[in-house]
Amino acid sequence: MLINNDFSKRIIVRPGDTPWIRSPEQGVDRLMLDRMGGEVARATSIVRYAAGSRFPEHEHSGGEEFLVLEGTFSDENGDYGPGTYVRNPIGTRHSPFSVGGCTIFVKLRQFAADDIVQFAVDTSQAQFMLGSAPGLSVLPLHACNGESVALVRWQPLTRFTRHRHWGGEEILVLEGTFQDEYGDYPKGTWIRSPHLSVHQPYSEEGCLIYVKTGHLEERPDV
Repeated sequence: MLINNDFSKRIIVRPGDTPWIRSPEQGVDRLMLDRMGGEVARATSIVRYAAGSRFPEHEHSGGEEFLVLEGTFSDENGDYGPGTYVRNPIGTRHSPFSVGGCTIFVKLRQFAADDIVQFAVDTSQAQFMLGSAPGLSVLPLHACNGESVALVRWQPLTRFTRHRHWGGEEILVLEGTFQDEYGDYPKGTWIRSPHLSVHQPYSEEGCLIYVKTGHLEERPDV
């Protein structure tokens, strides 16, 4: 299965653009954002667990990164509420479930071999830092080999300078509306911008976004 697999193109998926697809497990549905492979795939998805649903134990052969968007996601390592960011490196295993239901943003099989630290961060309790422009605050989450992940909060009427994305940029809008010269992106919008793409972002109403950069340069189809 190939979905949005041309990493040289700018991809935008807004809420309602893509249907939910049932997984092999009862009560677990997926909104596929990009995918290369079958049931085991390099994939970026939003996954929804119904109350009481679970997924069998499995190994993360290429690593797993996820952010809990709603509800509580659980496994044998603990319970992860809204805003929790988790990284499970290559070779880790778990048996996930959700007692009350949850929705997560998840990226699979995208870890470098030397990216080996397993951790979880409750971003709802973490302290944001001042960003590089007035009105921006940043919560760094991860950095390895030029790749970085952060949450960025934009106050209303914040504007950032025009800039180029070395290694590409991936955004999920978590709150409010993110904007640039190409359009408006409400909560739930996913944006993937290729290596060396350029834009000048801003937010009239303010927003909170997940941002991942520097991870698309080495794709063979870039």
